[in-house]
Formats: sequence, structure tokens, C-alpha cells
Amino acid sequence: MANLPNIVILGDYERALRRFSKWDRLEQNSNLTIHHEPLRDEALYQAVKDADAIAIVRDRSPFNEAMIARLPKLKFLMFTGKRNGTLEASSLVSRNIPIACTPGGPSTETTAELTWALILGASKRLIEENKLISTGGWRDELSLLPMLSGQRLGVMGLGAIGSRVARVGHAFGMEVVTWSPRMTPERAAAENATSVSLDELLRTSKVVTMHLVAGPGTKGIISADQLALMRADSILVNTSRSALIDMPDLCAALKKGCPAQAAVDVFDIEPLPKDDPLRNTPNLLVTPHLGFIAEPIFETFSNGITQTLEAWLDQKPLPHPFKM
Repeated sequence: MANLPNIVILGDYERALRRFSKWDRLEQNSNLTIHHEPLRDEALYQAVKDADAIAIVRDRSPFNEAMIARLPKLKFLMFTGKRNGTLEASSLVSRNIPIACTPGGPSTETTAELTWALILGASKRLIEENKLISTGGWRDELSLLPMLSGQRLGVMGLGAIGSRVARVGHAFGMEVVTWSPRMTPERAAAENATSVSLDELLRTSKVVTMHLVAGPGTKGIISADQLALMRADSILVNTSRSALIDMPDLCAALKKGCPAQAAVDVFDIEPLPKDDPLRNTPNLLVTPHLGFIAEPIFETFSNGITQTLEAWLDQKPLPHPFKM
């Protein structure tokens, strides 16, 4: 409809947003478009070129400086969760375009749960054993499985998620060590963990699990040199951000057998391309970014989007303005 602002919502892969909040006011007071399919580059531009306001589910739709410069009509942008790794927010700030986010919901809890699902799935080789059953087989020589109890759990990043993962490790009888760029012995001790160097964590841990923010000091922190330090029987788990690991290096390391296994829930491009070698890399357990896929989280996202966009339309204060 003419004279109404154009609002574009991106990345609703799950087709979940309309399930959890009321969209009547937005539909009555704007030209609202919701995109479900993944969009990048020129397809993304075509979807948003006339947008006055854009809402992004997670960091599924990359907006760099060049893309933002092509959107002279843009007046407002928001995203779900507390941070977005594919948005160059400074390009919006320089144009005085307001930015908002939504609460993240219980993603800390769901990501910690998935982390342990991956650790257990990899260590107990659940996928391989299930395939044996489904093809008429039974246990074979690979079925002599390791125990986690008594082993060392290396937690990279001991924030909200990492500390939950550490507590479960203690419950399984594991020794917990930790490292992050700003880790102190006191912070580690508060979670009954021991602060060690990154090299020691990699060399000695049966399970290495990553819970760092992907920033200038942590992007690519695990590459060929670090992978070569790991135990031959170790498992590397990443439910944080794909940028933390050089994925081609990980594929090469897995083919060499060190680490023995990896379990990954996050990727540079999502959905993962059908021909991506990660889909068929030996000893790699992959899941389609399930860490935050839960109804309570999407209810939070949906309510946050509608409430924020309604406030923007009404020229009222934004409920969750984003600050760099």
C-alpha cells in the first residue's frame, strides 16, 4: 500500500515467527514481507532495496558496509539476540540509523544441552552404532567405547554457556580446565576449574569445547598448528561460532586422525551448501545449528520483533536499543 513503510523480515527459516506473537498491527500499518529462504548478495539486495525497516533473525543475512551503502531508504534495522556477527553496525551508526535487538531467550541453556548431546554422541559413537543397527548389524570392534569419567574436559571460554558445560562435566566425574584470553585463576576456581594455557588445554584434554565470542582476538584461534597439539583420541566441539576454527584445517586434521573426532553445530555459510565437504568428512558429527532452535527462544524472538517494530512505527522508545 502506498505511503506505508516497507518492513522486511529476513531469515525465518523455521517459519516460526507468526506462531508466537500477533502481527495484525504491523500488517495494517506497513507493507510487511517475511522471507523464509536464505538470501545473500544480490538476492538479499533485491529483497531489501526498498525497505524502510529490516528485521533479521540471528546472523543469517550478512549486511556489510557495501550492502548498507546500497540502501538509501533504510531508516531502521533490528536483529534477534544480543549480537550479530555478520552486521557491520558502524555503517548504520555513521548514518544515524537506529539499531535494536531482542532478548536472546534461554539460548544459554539450549546451547549447553546441545554441547553435551554432541560430546556424548561423538564419544559414544551413537551415529555409527545406530547405522549398524539399521543395516542389520550389531556391535563390532569399534564398540569398545571410552569413558568420560576421569578424563580432562577443556573449556575454552567460561562464560554463561561454558560454565554450564563445565558443571555438567563435573557431574560426569571429569577434571575441568579452562582458557580464554582474559581468564584468571580466580575466575576458573569459582567454577571449580583450573586455569591453564591454551597449549596445555589442547595437549591434555580428552574433550575440547569452544564457548568464546568470535572477535579480533579469537577468530581462527584453532588452525593447523593448534590441532596438531591435540591428543590423538580427543574430541573437538564447537557450538559457538564457526569463525573460531579454520574449517579446512580441521577437515585435514580429521583425515590425519588428530583430533580423533569433532562435533560442529556452526558453519561459515548456513544452510551448509549441499556439496560442502563438511557433510562427508570422516569422524565429524555435524548438526544444522540447533543450539538455539527451541520454542521458548523463538517465542522471545517473535515477541521482540513485533514489539520493537510497533514501537518504531509509533515513534516510541525502542525496547532494546543496540549499543556498540
